[in-house]
Amino acid sequence: MQNIINKAKVLIQALPYIQKFRGEIVVVKFGGSAMEESDLVHNIMRDIVLMECIGMRPVVVHGGGKAISRELTKQNIETRFINGLRHTCGKTIAVVDDVLHNHVNCNLVDQVKKLGGRAVPISGKDIFRTQRLRHTCPDTGDEVDLGFVGDIIQVDVTKIHEALSSGLIPVIPPLGVGDDGQIYNINADVAACKITEELKARKLVFLSDVPGVMRDPGDETSVIPTICTTEVDKLIADKVITGGMLPKIRSSLHALEAGTNKVHMIDGRVPHSLLLEIFTDEGVGTEIIKPDSI
Repeated sequence: MQNIINKAKVLIQALPYIQKFRGEIVVVKFGGSAMEESDLVHNIMRDIVLMECIGMRPVVVHGGGKAISRELTKQNIETRFINGLRHTCGKTIAVVDDVLHNHVNCNLVDQVKKLGGRAVPISGKDIFRTQRLRHTCPDTGDEVDLGFVGDIIQVDVTKIHEALSSGLIPVIPPLGVGDDGQIYNINADVAACKITEELKARKLVFLSDVPGVMRDPGDETSVIPTICTTEVDKLIADKVITGGMLPKIRSSLHALEAGTNKVHMIDGRVPHSLLLEIFTDEGVGTEIIKPDSI
């Protein structure tokens, strides 16, 4: 009997958060090695289905880098990274397009359906108008050719709104199209932030294989629980925020400026980390907030 009572207490404790976020849009960016373990994928998508069932409106933006690299290896296509960004030649973009749409996206949509939820795939090619990204090497200042890597110049969220209005969970891969019809590979973190910005979503949650922003990259106990936007420049100067975390943080700032309340960075390997971050005071990762939220 006590176990049953304890379960009821958990639901009651979550009630204020359920009421607070009912009807609100929450963008979840899912990536990293957490996507490689079927049990983790199942658990995370189950949490997202639960979010929708209690009245939230989740939007999923996903990566798929490891799956892409495996397919490139199978096809004997060289995998190259420049300053942490995948060089995307003509052969590579064809693989990226195929893997993200026909494998990763299909799997996530199927997971939602198996869990009794309703999901719909929405191609990033229908959302993002892009142009070739002009990338400058941070060490030399020289411009680097990354191939068909895209810079987002316009976002059309019409199809996302239509899906949400129908009670569906949109699942979106990070690809875009240029004015000339060329397909571009987009950084999934940036894609999620741009969608969040355009939707003016209540929250943006990054689910990956790191516990958050760490003061010491080698020490997972050094996670910074809360970062104010006014602290970001100093954390970048102090090399606390570096590498792949930079575009994630910088794009998050734009989302916050556009009206998003909070950005969360959490470890998708922790069971129910998504629910713990949203439905508890303590949370389990790093939250980025505006000064007026303190």
